Amino acid sequence: MMPSGPPPRVFWTSLIFLLLACCLLPTGFPKRVELAPLPLWQPLGEQLNLSCLVFGGAPRDHLTVVLLRREEELGRQPVGKEEPAKVTFMVQPRREDHGTNFSCRSELDLRSQGLELFQNTSAPRKLQTFAMPKTAPRLVFPRFWEMETSWPVKCSLDGLFPASEAHIQLALGNQKLNATVASHADTLTATATAKTEQEGTQEIVCNVTLGVENRETRESLVAYSFQGPNLNLSESNATEGTPVTVTCAAGPRVQVMLDGFPAAVPGQPAQLLLKATEMDDKRTFVCNATLKVHGVTLHRNRSVQLRVLYGPTIDRAKCPQRLMWKEKTMHILQCQARGNPKPQLQCLQEGSKFKVPVGIPFLVLLNHSGTYSCQAASSRGTDKMLVMMDVQGRNPVTINIVLGVLAILGLVTLAAASVYVFWVQRQRDIYHLTPRSTRWRLTSTQQVTVAEELS
Repeated sequence: MMPSGPPPRVFWTSLIFLLLACCLLPTGFPKRVELAPLPLWQPLGEQLNLSCLVFGGAPRDHLTVVLLRREEELGRQPVGKEEPAKVTFMVQPRREDHGTNFSCRSELDLRSQGLELFQNTSAPRKLQTFAMPKTAPRLVFPRFWEMETSWPVKCSLDGLFPASEAHIQLALGNQKLNATVASHADTLTATATAKTEQEGTQEIVCNVTLGVENRETRESLVAYSFQGPNLNLSESNATEGTPVTVTCAAGPRVQVMLDGFPAAVPGQPAQLLLKATEMDDKRTFVCNATLKVHGVTLHRNRSVQLRVLYGPTIDRAKCPQRLMWKEKTMHILQCQARGNPKPQLQCLQEGSKFKVPVGIPFLVLLNHSGTYSCQAASSRGTDKMLVMMDVQGRNPVTINIVLGVLAILGLVTLAAASVYVFWVQRQRDIYHLTPRSTRWRLTSTQQVTVAEELS
């Protein structure tokens, strides 16, 4: 059942357009419109020609093609009379155009004929842009590479866009390395760990590919074999007086030197013979090995320590045999013993077996006086020596006597001074004035016997 009411506008427009196409005007929709295929990768900085293809459509003087970037109109041109019609646009791609869809839209404008604007849009095509620097990748790795040893390799390239879509590959000779790749901003970096089993000159290759271009760096490395040095002792824990052989050896072409004495020729070992003594305990032997590779001298050292087992000895220079100390003062009994294994040292008072501390401070008392037997003992034997300790006490009776004598001397001195002052006073005449007459007469206060002169 047909719906009631007037036919829709679209129906009438289509009907009129068909009538014009069939009877009146050579008019028709374009069969299709296409955007010609884009380059797989478009270098930034280069102009890009985008072509729109229009199949059919009339009248051509009313037919236009529009180039679109997403929904943005970049340009429009009329369609020529060739079939199919080709319209070309010039575009300068930008970084932000990477991954952007472009399309073509045909517009048949019949509004001047009393009709409408008829549009048709092609399927979009995605544009991929890129930028690749002219410089080569930077390779970082050891120029001299020891066989059977792992070494890091790093390669990087700056100025890439988009760096995340670039590909980088590291190889050692014909062996591809398993690299870890990272991109940051416009830089792409690959790091890997490599190992070689082949001696001699080899090649490290770093290749970076982006878009339709690539950059490559090839550099040489030298792989070498450096065996040793091996440093051995015939006995690492030797008893005092036993012979010990020290041997330093390395691989072919390696020159060794043991404690400053070189081997006769490269590849030969160096040896040192000695009889172990107390002075050799904890002695360190050093083996130096050198290898020349392509004019470069490589060095490697190894050391070993000799332990000599010997009996204990008390150091007489650091353990005085006689000590004189004051009572109630702090002192240290500075006695030391050497030996391997390390001996135990203790000092006991003869008779009482009283133990005095060794090497730590202690308060000296009167009962510390006496003779002490100091003994150092280990599994290798013992060593003894006697130490005399004389502690001088503080005697209060002597102090009182001294104070008493000083007091008596003070009293005697005071008395002598008083007598001297009195005697001086007696020797001095003192006169007084007696008013008996108008004339002054001197009268002595002392009784003076005057002998009258016989007339």
